[in-house]
Amino acid sequence: MALNDAELYALRQPLSNDARVLYCLGLRPDAVVSTASSSPLQYKALLTLLNGDQPESTYTRGRQVNSLLRQLEQQGLVALPEAYTYEQSLNGVAVLLPLIAAEQDAFAHLHHQHQPMQVNWRPDDALFAEMCALLGLIDLDYDEDDIGEFVAYWLGRPASVFSHFQWTQKFAYSLKRKRLATGQLQTRKVGTQQVKVAPGIEADDNARKLVEKYATKKKP
Repeated sequence: MALNDAELYALRQPLSNDARVLYCLGLRPDAVVSTASSSPLQYKALLTLLNGDQPESTYTRGRQVNSLLRQLEQQGLVALPEAYTYEQSLNGVAVLLPLIAAEQDAFAHLHHQHQPMQVNWRPDDALFAEMCALLGLIDLDYDEDDIGEFVAYWLGRPASVFSHFQWTQKFAYSLKRKRLATGQLQTRKVGTQQVKVAPGIEADDNARKLVEKYATKKKP
């Protein structure tokens, strides 16, 4: 197993050593490059790995593993499949490792330069489409407000320096989170995600029942 430049750069970012151990020894060795995914997580084996030879076990629960996975996600090393969250058990679930195929695809050049967020930043469209497919994001449409919100957030964190690949990846993942959130207007639910509704009028079930009720009453 050889880590590529994108993975090495991400692993050198602020991370706990336990998170690095989890990635390098727990996730990466058995990863499937063609699908950019880990083998199914086995909490028992991962807890043993993380505890090492410590006389007292520091890691005893799956949610502690999830906490380390969340750290890795912040650096673009891990992403969850659709419908999963860090608040639930991920035992038996294969997580996504988006950077493992970085050097064998058409996006290798997007890893060459690292910089903080820029005011005029835009996602790479081809990579964005790939990330959406990988993350199970149904609605690929985004607007200037989506970009503006993302840029504004990261402009306030100038210490965060990433490659264009990682920025685009983060943008795709931020949209997925946004689509999974509840309370969005002008959306409809597809599976577990909120998808923008195309212009038009859609009657809900209550409206249909009322129409049917009064239509029946008017019949002779």
